[in-house]
Amino acid sequence: MPTASSPVNRRSEYARMTREAILDAARSLFIEQGYYATKVEQIAEAARVAPATVYAVGGGKSGLLRTLIETSVHSTENGRLLAEIETATDPGHLIALVVAASRARFGQWSTLMRQVVAAAPQEPAVREAMEIAHDGLRNGLRVTADRLAALGALRDGLDAAEASDILWLYLCNAAYFVRGDDLGWSLDRSEAWLTAVLRRELLAS
Repeated sequence: MPTASSPVNRRSEYARMTREAILDAARSLFIEQGYYATKVEQIAEAARVAPATVYAVGGGKSGLLRTLIETSVHSTENGRLLAEIETATDPGHLIALVVAASRARFGQWSTLMRQVVAAAPQEPAVREAMEIAHDGLRNGLRVTADRLAALGALRDGLDAAEASDILWLYLCNAAYFVRGDDLGWSLDRSEAWLTAVLRRELLAS
């Protein structure tokens, strides 16, 4: 059995650190320069590895973008949020929780998602990465709608499927871009408005 200080474990730790450095470099450069403008050689330089290592570890730019999004969707933080949604007992608090979470994710990822949206029409691999991000959000909103339905909190005539669609309409990235870019709303204003509107749209009186 290899010990904690064995060459096998040291190589494993080095591989993990190299992968994290490459992903961090890719994320920063995608945000700063745009997806298309970023070169693999620049990612390699920022991560202090050879370009061949970027391809071997991340599969090139499209592979790195996909990994960044998948890592976010399947993160421990998202797992905790889903668990909190599934055990919520106060419908009003649940809506506030989901709105706050969507605002936080948008604030963290909006710059990168702009690059994804811009590149998606021209590159299928980027479009797939965008769909992974959308699927992750849709899943969280479906869990939220199902929980509201299980609590008997939805207004008359509204089922979980329609509630999920309403949540998507207000909380997807495109809606945040409209409020921020077209209307000039701050994220604080958007969060307060969303919480009030979604409670009115979804919950029984």
